[in-house]
Amino acid sequence: MRCSFALSNLTRRERRGFPGIWWSRHVVGGIHLSRRRSLQFRTRKSIVLSVFLGGEFSSRKKMSIFPRISLRLEVENYLKEGFMNKEVVLAFGKQEAEKKFETLLNHLSHPPSFTTVRVNTHLASVQHVKALLFDELQKQFNGLSVPILQHPDLQDVLLIPVIGPRKNIKKQQCEVIVGAQCGNAVLRGAHVYVPGIASASKFMKAGDVVSVYSDIKGKCKKGAKEFDGTKVFLGNGISELSRKEIFSGLPELKGIGIRMTEPLYLSPSFDSVLSSYLFLQNLPSAVVTHVLDPQPGEKILDLCAAPGGKTTHIAALMHDQGEVIALDKIANKVNKIKQNALLLGLNSIRAFCFDGTKALKLDMAEDTEGEPPFLPESFDRILLDAPCSGMGQRPNMACSWTLKEVTSYQPLQRKLFTVAVKLLKPGGVLVYSTCTVTLAENEEQVAWALTTFPFLQLQSQEPQIGGEGMMGAGLSFEQLKQLQRFDPSVVPLQDMNIDSLREARVEDIVWMANKDCIGFFIAKFVKCKSIQEDNP
Repeated sequence: MRCSFALSNLTRRERRGFPGIWWSRHVVGGIHLSRRRSLQFRTRKSIVLSVFLGGEFSSRKKMSIFPRISLRLEVENYLKEGFMNKEVVLAFGKQEAEKKFETLLNHLSHPPSFTTVRVNTHLASVQHVKALLFDELQKQFNGLSVPILQHPDLQDVLLIPVIGPRKNIKKQQCEVIVGAQCGNAVLRGAHVYVPGIASASKFMKAGDVVSVYSDIKGKCKKGAKEFDGTKVFLGNGISELSRKEIFSGLPELKGIGIRMTEPLYLSPSFDSVLSSYLFLQNLPSAVVTHVLDPQPGEKILDLCAAPGGKTTHIAALMHDQGEVIALDKIANKVNKIKQNALLLGLNSIRAFCFDGTKALKLDMAEDTEGEPPFLPESFDRILLDAPCSGMGQRPNMACSWTLKEVTSYQPLQRKLFTVAVKLLKPGGVLVYSTCTVTLAENEEQVAWALTTFPFLQLQSQEPQIGGEGMMGAGLSFEQLKQLQRFDPSVVPLQDMNIDSLREARVEDIVWMANKDCIGFFIAKFVKCKSIQEDNP
């Protein structure tokens, strides 16, 4: 399969900044990407992993700078059991399977190598927004030209390489400790907001240059003047407030506390940046909606919709023609969906605060006037981006969840899936996705669905950007190929710097963006016949 990736409309500024990419004739005239890299499963005695990794990336592999993700022992053993199941061990061998699992744990604590944003094509063209974003990034990065690439298979997605980890950042005497979640956001380009600050040096004043650290184990006491526990350096910034102001107890203090000026990973901040034109979204999350393939005029359900990224993407791909129903059971999340729809200028979205497990109308006499619950078989397509353990999110240096919490999602996912199947029209499409890496919430759910609902048929996906599904749930080789599993462990961690980007080939940059992302899973089903036929 060959894909055309035209870059003929690059500005001279962009070409000057990256001669190795922009100046080559074959790129300016349009580059063709071929699938020279493949992951092939051999179901007999071995699995052959053939990965073509050209360009500079192959020589810029780095050792991890963060410790592997910290998990409760019971949770780590549970995950290990899934990744070292009998099918995998038989195919790979025990040593290789264990090595892959350790690599995954290591990669989960590090941020992806790319920031991805989705362009709201309902309001503007991709090229127009790309030009605006290029100017914005030059301001943020003090004139440093970082390339912005349009994804060849996802035309509304822009890729921005993350520069880092950056060397020789001088650590300051004045320190600020932030919570783990705040620290994760900083590694993806965010500034430090006041609620995320756990501790600050006793002499810190507004305007001070400070070093920011993440308390990855949650041991720092709020308001402490120093912290000697486990902490991870995130970079330097300038304090917007004094220590006294930050810990004054005033609830209205919710703005930026530390403005990051030398982050360890140079990633753009999207706080109030082109808000009507861009939506910050992980790459697999954008893939999901393209796999759903919504069409103008259809009635589509996003069963677990908050915060609305996929909902608004569905509406945009439908050219805002049709009806998109978005459900979530938490009121403030539903308000966020409505705000995003308004901001992006999308009128086809109707959002309701409603429990998705109860979205099927049981009392046919009840008139809900287009509101939930809904009649059986009333939607053309349904997206179930299910609540999950989130074990694929990156970066994530520590997870304190118990085994009971991690395993609690499979029953809920099955309840939601059952409702979705009943709400789907015959011939309709159901896409199931999670942002986790567990076998139980992904491939095992597919196996259960195909057994429980024999009128469901697994479908191949387009675009196919992730890898095949993981062995261990009893699915056939052909069925595994119809799934998409985004596995962060398939490529080495990378040092990304300006020199490597100048020398790298565009196709290698795009390939790396496809692989070095969060852990994610996608399955696509079609409903072959009506349930009513089986239940007259």
